[in-house]
This record gives sequence, C-alpha cells and structure tokens, in this order.
Amino acid sequence: MLSKKSKIFIAGHKGMVGSSIHRKLKKIGYKNLLLVDKKKLNLLDQKKVHSFLIKNKPKLVIIAAAKVGGIVANSKYKDKFLYENLQIQNNLIHGSYLARIKNLIFLGSSCIYPRNCKQPMKEKYILTGKLEETNDSYAIAKIAGIHMCANYSKNYNLNYKSLMPPNMYGPGDNYDSQNSHFYPALMNKIIKAKKQNKKYVVLWGTGKAKRELMFVEDFADALIFFMNKDFKEPFLNIGTGKSYSIKWYAKFLMKKIGVNLKIKFDKSKPGGTPEKCLDISLAKKYGWKPKNDFHKGFDTTFKDYQKNY
Repeated sequence: MLSKKSKIFIAGHKGMVGSSIHRKLKKIGYKNLLLVDKKKLNLLDQKKVHSFLIKNKPKLVIIAAAKVGGIVANSKYKDKFLYENLQIQNNLIHGSYLARIKNLIFLGSSCIYPRNCKQPMKEKYILTGKLEETNDSYAIAKIAGIHMCANYSKNYNLNYKSLMPPNMYGPGDNYDSQNSHFYPALMNKIIKAKKQNKKYVVLWGTGKAKRELMFVEDFADALIFFMNKDFKEPFLNIGTGKSYSIKWYAKFLMKKIGVNLKIKFDKSKPGGTPEKCLDISLAKKYGWKPKNDFHKGFDTTFKDYQKNY
C-alpha cells in the first residue's frame, strides 16, 4: 500500500493528464511527489531514464508521458508516434524493473480497440479486429505497453497496471488546429468563429461519429482510486460509459459559448472511428463510480482557455 509519504514519480507532469494527477495528489496530501522537467530528463534517452530510476527509486511510477495528437498529427507523423511512444514507455517500464520498483501505472487509450469494435468496448475485445488507420501507430504502441506491463508483472511478481481512458479534455489542453484532439479543436474553432463574426463552422466527416469524453480531473480521481486497489486484469477501462456524436458536442459547445452557427460537414475528410464507447463494468466492480458533469468540465476548461490562449 502507498502512504501519503510514498515517493511517486509522475512522468509527464506538465501535460494535461499528468498535471491534473499532480494537482489531485498534492491536494489530498501526498507530499513526496517526484517531478522532473524534460530539459533535465529526456524520456527518450534510455541510459538517463534508467539511471534516474535507479538513483531515485520511487515507490510508484505513473506514466502520463506520451506523444499525443488528433487525427491530422496521428496520420501525418506515424513514424514519430510509434517510435517516441514505444521508446518512452519501454524506458520507463524496463527501467522500473531494473530499479526494482514494484508499482507502476501505464496510461493507454481507447484507440487500442478495433475500428469497427462492438459497442460498448469490453477489455476482451482488444486485438479482435483491424485498428483505425488514422491512429494505428499510436494504438500499436499503447497495446505494446499493456502487454509489457502484464508480462513483467507475471514474470517478475510486479504490480504494473494499465488504465485505458477515452478522449479527455480539461485545463492545459492543446488547442492547435493541426495537433489537437477533436474536442479542444472544436471548442477553438467555435470560439474563433464567434470572434470573427462567422455564420458557420466546417467540421470534418459527417458529424455522426460518436465519441466518449471524460473530464481530465475525473480521470485523475479514478487513477488515485485504483492506485491503491489490487486488480487481477491486465488493464481496466476508465471512462463515463456514454458516447455522443461530434454534431452533439458542437451544438453543446455553441450553447455554452453563446453562439448559433451553421455546421457544414466536409465529407472529403476522414471522420475516424465510427464509435468509441468504453464498457466500464469491470472498473465499477471494484467500487469505482464514474463522473460525467459536462457543464462543470466545460466551465473549468473555458476559464483555462480564456486565461492561457
């Protein structure tokens, strides 16, 4: 069991997910949080990562570091998404084993499931079909991480867990039109259209693709819940268990932002996986309850957007 004094290393503590985990742990009294800037520790450098872990030997390693992006970045830079994500997680997982670190949490993604996966997506559906082509490199890296944690745990009696979140949003998100995920890109597009007095927004695909969306602070709560839980499964889905269409999210955002724009769909552009909704029944069996307040999540995220962007 971890105590409030246990040393916890958060890899990727400046990213949206890592910073949220950091804030939550600090808020509930975890005092020994190990954080290091990427200028001082390049997670792609195997030798430096292994030395760092052996020297500091945290009680728990949380892997929130990853190369992430939306449909454009994932399609354009498949080589980088595959290499960098494999390298980061390999260095941290194998390095933790070498440093005799017993506990590790690896964060994956709902994109590990097949493109035409049966909904909602159960953990057992992994590797039962072809991946979505636009983000297959990222998904392959994450699948490798899950298997690595499961096999290291089995072979070396370690507690290396994996959690699979859906799309996430919140403070510290990336709003770049080329590299962001659908929700921040959509939010940014609508805010800019309002400022420029435009009558419409153009969205990729048909708008019918459905996505599950989780507020990053709710995911951080879930991670802390499972941090001290023993579970036998190689990984657990962590989400809201509900999915909505891209068109629904666009209308929700317009209402919150206070604008009524016409939506034009560019059907020549890819829309990604038709639907992604996680089955969270396994996680719920352990006593965890999902949260899903879009209004609170939006208000917190919008304040952060106004302040920083």
